[in-house]
Amino acid sequence: MTTPNPLAPSWLEVPSDANALDAAVWSANTTRDATGALLIGGVPVADLENTYGTPLYVVDEADFRARATEARASFSREFERIGSHAKVYYAGKAFLSTAVAAWVDEAGLNVDVCTEGELAVALAGGVPADRIGFHGNNKSLAEIDQAVSIGLGAIVIDSLVEIERVAEAARRHGAVQNVRLRVTTGVHASTHEYLATAREDQKFGIPLVEAAAAVARIRARPELRFLGLHSHIGSQIFGTAGFEEAARRMLELHASLLETGPVPELNLGGGFGVAYTSVDAAASLAELARGIADVVASECARLGIPVPVLAVEPGRVIAAPAGSTLYTVGTIKDVAVTVDEAAADPSGDARVAVRKYVSVDGGMSDNARTALYRADYSVRLANRASDAEAALVRIAGKHCESGDLVVLADYLPGDVEPGDLLAVPVTGAYCWSLSSNYNHVGRPPVVAVRDGHARLLVRGETISDLLARDAGIGAEATRA
Repeated sequence: MTTPNPLAPSWLEVPSDANALDAAVWSANTTRDATGALLIGGVPVADLENTYGTPLYVVDEADFRARATEARASFSREFERIGSHAKVYYAGKAFLSTAVAAWVDEAGLNVDVCTEGELAVALAGGVPADRIGFHGNNKSLAEIDQAVSIGLGAIVIDSLVEIERVAEAARRHGAVQNVRLRVTTGVHASTHEYLATAREDQKFGIPLVEAAAAVARIRARPELRFLGLHSHIGSQIFGTAGFEEAARRMLELHASLLETGPVPELNLGGGFGVAYTSVDAAASLAELARGIADVVASECARLGIPVPVLAVEPGRVIAAPAGSTLYTVGTIKDVAVTVDEAAADPSGDARVAVRKYVSVDGGMSDNARTALYRADYSVRLANRASDAEAALVRIAGKHCESGDLVVLADYLPGDVEPGDLLAVPVTGAYCWSLSSNYNHVGRPPVVAVRDGHARLLVRGETISDLLARDAGIGAEATRA
């Protein structure tokens, strides 16, 4: 077995088989054929590369649909058990296309959007307006007006000024608009600083101590119907402890608000974590639903109030595990790195270890999460299997940034070479949606695979697309 590389993070174990696919991080329908090449949804990755090129986002459609169905079933079952029912919102910001909107609509999920663009895609995908919620800390007047005019299911009030803005829009349209109030509970979820959204010192929501006064202002406007409170403690959260504490704080406020008017719903948000590596211990949707339902039932009983309708926003758990990204290897460098002096050998000379830098044809333009959050990912050789000794690798992108990394650390067969295909799993959420044109690189296409067939969901951008937005193209002829 390969000796552990001292440059590897402590959590990363040397694999007994560098070709093995850990079911915890790969989509349900990712396998290897008899030659060792990867298939996703029954489609050989070589066929995908030949047809669409790389980088390429690949969505295992059956896996995505199954996760959407599981989310609705799990929360519906558990909330019905405690005498209520569930509204489950798919996070449009994770990944949204018209096809995806249709999938989640067919699964009976609502959709959460936070911009005019996301709203347009959801509507174009056939999601009814009354099953869409609108988030955001700085909704434009035009966005609010459009949402009200089409009878959007709920607008989440994020600041005091939005109370008047939404009410005025509803007055102009002769409507009564459903609204929720986003509250910062002060529950500090165990997640990256930039992913924690219930801290007091951040841009979202109304502080818990100010929420009752804000609700009174909402109820004072006849154009608004107060649905209930909304909480979101962060993203990529493992376990239910944070949600349980947030639920306790929210339900105490919910109970006090019931004394002065109806509060039919409570939205506890989401942000449930997924496994990006083999050591991530993500709870199942069934476990999460059961734990949250139990604490809500217990708290409602303690407070002597009926269990409200519960709304949840599972977040990335539907999209992320269903997606993978394919890359083509370009260059490889073995970089000698001096290990810290504390690990020097008895001779007094510092040890030197080798990290293999494998550069691919994408990078931070198609997966910004590694640069943003130092997020960990896994990687596997996709076009073949190999019995070569495993080597510690770092998958780097092609951009002119030293921080342009896709996979910080994993083991691949040491004979990885230029032209090989690599697959990075769990990229179905917050990769395409955060993609950019940095260094004037076009955004990759997105394809869905299912039962041996592939279809295009989002067309990749070409150089012609990039030039088409440049107002200087043809300007010389115009001036002449």
